[in-house]
Amino acid sequence: MRYLRLRPGDGSFAVVDANQNSQDSISVNDGPVESILSDELDPLPPGTRLYGQIWTGGPNVVIRYYEARPPDGDPIPICAVARLGRGQLKKMPGSSPGNAILEFYQTGVYIVDGFR
Repeated sequence: MRYLRLRPGDGSFAVVDANQNSQDSISVNDGPVESILSDELDPLPPGTRLYGQIWTGGPNVVIRYYEARPPDGDPIPICAVARLGRGQLKKMPGSSPGNAILEFYQTGVYIVDGFR
């Protein structure tokens, strides 16, 4: 993270699931996820793909990102999380085990110094 000059707390916005952009609500499952940065997370430009893992077991969805792939670059290891804000990651009624329906297709993404 130091190489990229990213510090814990640095943040941006991302589309949660690259396959469900600009939808009113989205459905996500436990497992791998590919997200897309909507805004710059300097030095990562908009359009950078973020790869990580989704967990849907609790009342909120948890997403941890471990790799970024800029549009014109090689994969870069990162340590970032999607953060709950304005109810973005709260599961909506109708969610089933291993699945979550989210009202928003975007989320905040924040750099962290480790997963806890």
